[in-house]
Amino acid sequence: MEYGVHLPHLGSSAGRAPLLEWAQEAERLGAHSLWASDHIAWPRDVDSDYPYTEDGSFPPGFDMPWLEPLGSLMFVAAVTERVRLGTSVLILGYRPTVLTAKMVATLDVLSAGRTILGVGVGWMKEEFDVLGMPFDRRGARADECLETFKALFEQESPAFAGTFHQFPEIGFSPKPVQSPVPVWVGGSSWPAFMRTARYGDGFHAAFEPLDVVRSEWEDIGRACEQLGRDRSEIELSIRLYLDPHGRMPAEKSVHGSHNQMAEIVGQWSDIGVDHILLDVVAPGGAAGRLDVFRDFMTSVAG
Repeated sequence: MEYGVHLPHLGSSAGRAPLLEWAQEAERLGAHSLWASDHIAWPRDVDSDYPYTEDGSFPPGFDMPWLEPLGSLMFVAAVTERVRLGTSVLILGYRPTVLTAKMVATLDVLSAGRTILGVGVGWMKEEFDVLGMPFDRRGARADECLETFKALFEQESPAFAGTFHQFPEIGFSPKPVQSPVPVWVGGSSWPAFMRTARYGDGFHAAFEPLDVVRSEWEDIGRACEQLGRDRSEIELSIRLYLDPHGRMPAEKSVHGSHNQMAEIVGQWSDIGVDHILLDVVAPGGAAGRLDVFRDFMTSVAG
């Protein structure tokens, strides 16, 4: 099993010193990946339903500090050497496609090929509106965005003529170090499963019970069959809370004693999960959460 951890790039701890400490200590502890999430700005009043709470409410306040994810990962790339750097997940419709591709390529170059491009279509219409980006047909737009990335990353002098994106032959350099940049697709719908089968190097589930992820993984297998692809080419990952004190829903967390945590990890491994991204929940701010992750990596993962 591989383990990643979500960086403190949001909330009251968002800032230079916590990011530095977390990134370097997580790498020292043997973490396989470091992750950042994508929100930019949203209004006080949000009517869109957040998919990861029972009542659809979005827990962060509208004024929560939240560093931009790709910029945060570029900063982290400069102070680490080995650990992979991922987005959980980058909302493809929040930024102009060619600009996003340039930012992803820049991250991969500056990190010497350590990017994991976790992608999603987004759910908060209000944030799309604030950013001046279209919310309609966002699944189709996301698919074409990934096609555009492929052209930009792989063609010497790329050009593109699609429904939503068009540009003549252009220079796009430097290319990412990785070819391809691994794409891990998030989402819990049939279009997301088809997107995974068509474009994904990984499926990135988030805060879902084991039985749900097992079912989704079976659906991805069916999507792969439709497209003539072998599902074994796709990595399965899950984002869970690391919550030793049981504050979050048990079915969405790694919790309890060291032995209980190891048993939970084993259950996820049994359904095919290769990579667990841990979102640490603990008192004591960034330092307290880092202590919990340190204990997990030493006593459970180690």
